[in-house]
Amino acid sequence: MPAEILDLGRVDYREAWDLMQRMRLERKEGRRGDTLLLVEHPPVFTVGVQGGLDAEEVDGVPVFHIERGGLATYHGPGQIVGYPIVDLTPRGRDVRAFVHALEEMVARTLEPFGIQGRRVEGKRGVWVGDKKIASVGIAVRDWVTYHGFALNVATDLSYFEKIHPCGFEGKIMTSMQQVLNRTITPEEVKPVLKGTIGHL
Repeated sequence: MPAEILDLGRVDYREAWDLMQRMRLERKEGRRGDTLLLVEHPPVFTVGVQGGLDAEEVDGVPVFHIERGGLATYHGPGQIVGYPIVDLTPRGRDVRAFVHALEEMVARTLEPFGIQGRRVEGKRGVWVGDKKIASVGIAVRDWVTYHGFALNVATDLSYFEKIHPCGFEGKIMTSMQQVLNRTITPEEVKPVLKGTIGHL
């Protein structure tokens, strides 16, 4: 369970990436405890180590090629992005179990809103029916995690149709707002998410 949750609000992706790198090193050296960063990004596409998008920008939106697992995805306003900086050594260095815990934490966040999120064997992220509501992709260095999850709260889903998110067609993505058919904001969801942190 992370010792600290830092809600940084809207942060450019490059700034968040640099911060993750610094905090990962601090965790490795024992200068900080496990930490969960919560952010919201301006529109950006990120591409993991499996590729999936060979470009520097798409329709004016920047593309970052990064070291997390997985393929391409979108981050933008209306989405809660969580970056856990966690030492896996006390957890038995079990990367798969940690990813499952992240997915479970997000699924539990959805429950109070009446949304049934679930894990799907062989597919990363959190799913609602046959739609994907949250993406999960981490990196691990020196057994410390970084990168993390992105929960679509009120995300503009049209951006996903510009790419193949996680290798799927863009229309496979959904959001809490779309499922609930009402206005909802990240600020409404964050307290619930923070309350599920004990499951991480």
